[in-house]
Formats: sequence, structure tokens, C-alpha cells
Amino acid sequence: MNFEGPTFTSIDNPAAYAASIYTRILSYNYIYFLNFLLLLWPQWLCFDWSMGCIPLIESVYDTRLLFVLIFWIITSFSVYILIKNVIENEVLDAKIMAVSLIVLPFLPASNLFLRVGFVIAERNLLLPSAGFCLLVAIGLKKIENAGISNKSNTVLLFYIVCAIFIVRSVQRNSNWLLEDKLFSSALDVCPLNAKVHYNIAKIAGDKNNRSLALAEYRKAIELNPNYEQAMNNLANLLREDKQFEEAEILLRRALAVRPNFAAAWMNLGIVLTNLNKTREAEFCYKTAIMYRNKYPDCYYNLGNLYLDQKRNEEALKAWEMAVTYRPTHVAAWSNTLVLMDSMRQYEQVLELGKIALSHNPKSPALHFSIANTLGKIQQFAKAESYFLEAINLNSQNALYHSNLGVLYHRWGKTDKAREMYKKALQIDPNMKTTELNLRKLLIAQEQ
Repeated sequence: MNFEGPTFTSIDNPAAYAASIYTRILSYNYIYFLNFLLLLWPQWLCFDWSMGCIPLIESVYDTRLLFVLIFWIITSFSVYILIKNVIENEVLDAKIMAVSLIVLPFLPASNLFLRVGFVIAERNLLLPSAGFCLLVAIGLKKIENAGISNKSNTVLLFYIVCAIFIVRSVQRNSNWLLEDKLFSSALDVCPLNAKVHYNIAKIAGDKNNRSLALAEYRKAIELNPNYEQAMNNLANLLREDKQFEEAEILLRRALAVRPNFAAAWMNLGIVLTNLNKTREAEFCYKTAIMYRNKYPDCYYNLGNLYLDQKRNEEALKAWEMAVTYRPTHVAAWSNTLVLMDSMRQYEQVLELGKIALSHNPKSPALHFSIANTLGKIQQFAKAESYFLEAINLNSQNALYHSNLGVLYHRWGKTDKAREMYKKALQIDPNMKTTELNLRKLLIAQEQ
């Protein structure tokens, strides 16, 4: 913390960063009108108003200025009447308090004194709404005291409006209960907001709705060609679909926009690895680590790259860094144990395995790796307990049952071996090695 203020960009608040002062002034005034409109009739609500949600007013011929003009005429006339009454009566009444509650809390968000990081923030209307409610109450009281003949109709209309507002509040609250509902509701208000499409895509991706996710990420990039987060996420989806060339293009575009985007550097490294551009991939991983030193996932992927190149010691060091920064990184622990096992470093496997399990006691993969090593050094009883724990944590993994079957086979417990082989084949009938082991076992038993 260097006691520095937050950093905002034109994406957060386009009007504040417009090159022309006239554009800024006209756009600000339109935003003031929209805030008043939301206060008066909160129908068009959106979780985010940035990224082109409200296009800038760049011409005096923009028809939206008509609403701005009407807004200021009504406001100016109301202020004039208010000041006139204060001067004539020489007293500050409730109307002054109501107007103060509307105006003063809104001033910090008005961009008049400093740039803010939003276009419209509905939370800034909470206090002004108190002043607005006070004005409504004053108006109703005035109608009551005026002896107007149809005042009952006016009061009835007031209650109808209150009922509508209550229904709208309940409806809006229901939108906030579910992310996908909240983001989808924003499409009706801000279809030009790239962030809205980005969030819809993200939720769709999490729900494995890939077609919607791809379409919405592309729409977000279309609306904001410099949206590096959308490019990165779209590239990840394309990579999973093995569309590596297009993924590479998107990631390079994202890095052109934000050169210090560590996640994009790592993802580009993964894509380049799949394209067999290993030297470039290594550079990307190291660049990602340069921008984000404590980056366990990147160290993990760098270790995988070294493993493919038979650079075993470097792979182990990379995975060591991964688990140092994130002791719960099961994949890095598992790869370390498997590689050390293949290098016949059995004692180190068992020592590291205990450390790994202390951080990840519910990881079936770690129990499985330790069990395999114990089996190789003929500690069958201990190996059995680790295999059984792995199966207990993940009973539908055919390989766990198969390897336990091999252990029993070597241990001479042929009945249990046969049971495990059959269980493995029941889960995955395509395990040829397991099928062969079972056949050998049955032949040996017949003899």
C-alpha cells in the first residue's frame, strides 16, 4: 500500500476520458438526467454501466440532448421557486433538506471534482432516494392541505406507485440471487456493454455451455476490440477444442493490449507447447513468472514442458516452486512423485509423499502414487492401505482397482487380485492390460 488512489481508464468511465471537453460536458449532463430518471422510475437497472453502455454525446444534434434540455429547464424552474420561497419566508423548510439530501450525496459521483471509476453507480442513489421520498411526502401533505376535490385519487395513485416499486424491488432482488439471471437482465438495458457479454460467457463456460460461451466472448471482443480478458478466456476455450492457431492469435492480441498480462503469457505458453514451439513456450512461461513471481500454475506448466524435454531436474525444481507457493497444488505434487518414482528415488518419494499428504489428505492421486512406490519396494501391506484409501476417495477410477489387483497378484492373494481386475474392467472395459492380467491369473489358477 503506497497510499495511491485507484487507477481508472476510459473503459471504466468513457465520458471522463473523452478528448473533447464539449463531449465530456454533454455526456455528463446526459448521465445526470439518467440518474434522475432511475431515481424517478427505476426500471432500467444494470449491474455495470461501463464499456459503451451509454454512448458518448459527441454532437449537438444528438436527440438525447432534448431530454437533457427538458431536465435542466424543470430543474432550474424548481430551484428558482425553492429559492424564491426561502427568500420570501426567511426560513429553511423541509424542501431544502430534501433537495440537499438529493444533491449533496451525489456530488462526489458527479465527476465535477474528480474522475470516478464508473458511469452510473446505482448505489450512489441510495441517499438521494431518501431526499426524493421526503419530497414526495411533502407533496402529498400539500395536496391534503390544499383541499383538492380529487385528492383521494392522488393518494390512490401514490399507493399504486408504491406497490409497483415494491414489486420491482422484489423482482430486482431475485435477479441478484443468481449470477446468470443478473447478467442476462443487463442485456435488456446495456446490449452494447462488452462486460455484460463477458460475464454471460464466463457463467456459460462454467456451466459447460460452450456454444453460448464462445458466442458471447466473441461479441464482447466485437464490442471492445481491446478486451484482453475476453481474448484470454476465448483462447482457453479454443485451446480446449484444439484450435491452437486461433488461440495463439487471440493471446498475442491480448498481450499487445496488456504486455504484463501474466495469465495470457502462461496460456500462450500452453498453446505454443501444443504447437511444438517449445523454445517460445519456455520464454512465455518465464515471462509470466517475471510479471507474477508467485505463480504456481505457471511453474507447474513449465515443469511439464521440461519433463517433455527430458530435463528432469529442472522439471522437479519447477514443481518444487509450484508447491512452495501453493502447497495444495496436487498436480505438481503428483507429477513430482511419479517422476521421482521413475528415477527410482523411492525413499524421496515416500518422504515427499508424507509432506504432500499433510497438505492434501483427501487427494486420491497422492495416495495412489505412494501406494505404487510401496508396492515396488515390496511393502505390500502399507501399499494396500494406500490403494484402499485412494479407492475410498475415488471409487470409480479403474486404474486404482487395476493396480491394486497387480499388488494382490504379486502378493499371492489371487482371489482378491481377480476381484480387483474384474472391478477395474467393470468400470472401464477397454483396459487391455488389465484384461490380459486377469486372463493370465485365471490360466494360472486352472493349472
